[in-house]
Amino acid sequence: MLLHVLHETSYRYAPAVRTAQHMVHLKPSSNARQQLLNHRLVIDPEPARHKETIDIYGNTRTFFSLQFSHESLRVTAESLVSTTPAPEVTTSLPWEDVVERIRYHRGTHYDPASEFAFASPYVPRDKAFVDYALPSFPAGRPLAEAARELMHRIHADFEYETSATDVNTPALEALELRKGVCQDLAHVMLGCLRSLGLPARYVSGYLLTEPAPGQRRLVGSDASHAWAAVYLPTPGQPGEWLDLDPTNDRPAGEDYVTLAIGRDYSDVSPMRGVIHGGANHRLRVAVTVTPAENDAMTPAAPAMTE
Repeated sequence: MLLHVLHETSYRYAPAVRTAQHMVHLKPSSNARQQLLNHRLVIDPEPARHKETIDIYGNTRTFFSLQFSHESLRVTAESLVSTTPAPEVTTSLPWEDVVERIRYHRGTHYDPASEFAFASPYVPRDKAFVDYALPSFPAGRPLAEAARELMHRIHADFEYETSATDVNTPALEALELRKGVCQDLAHVMLGCLRSLGLPARYVSGYLLTEPAPGQRRLVGSDASHAWAAVYLPTPGQPGEWLDLDPTNDRPAGEDYVTLAIGRDYSDVSPMRGVIHGGANHRLRVAVTVTPAENDAMTPAAPAMTE
């Protein structure tokens, strides 16, 4: 599937911001299931300097600074991405075996996925997560099957409510509230899996805005989205990640675009920064994902990064 992504972020400040430093994760990744064909990042006003780097998880991030007074900021990221369906996972190791394989043993092979089994800033390991998760994880159950049931339960038990939480809400608070947005549901799922000793990572990205004829409109399709991925090791072969979206109760498919991966939201927030001035501001974010043609990105403005 060929998808066109337009992600627009705009700020208006009062009083004006005197200087600012920002970092954005707005360039989709290329991986086994998607290929970035074109990308354009336009910043207005034009920054004094900008630099694109790759972080420890392989995500592209862009730093830019505005060393002059400004009353507004507009960041527009436009991308063309080719996606493929995720391969179907028909079997996996029992979840206890995965825990044992990931646990450190002297002299054994190190699996890089094991770093995603630890706590992170928004997602602690806690007994409350274990208690919630265990009904889905009876002894000997294949991990993929157990993780899917956990996704179903979170979707059924949690109310999607935009006013219940904010970007700084810890996962344990979301678990107690049984409310939140896609970020919160992904964090809760990560907390459950990691608290059992299983590697799981946070995925930020996008959903196709308009569903296919006859299909229901998905939650979160007009904004950046988030879901969780659980690691499935395969004896004698590289392991794979199973992407599961508890907000929409389904695995991520070809109508999903991965933007970045990390331990939780704190690693991959689309835009963050430090400003001097601008005590009050208004923020507007608009995301549109549509099916695209090969010529969908005709240049409309100077490219900041390619």
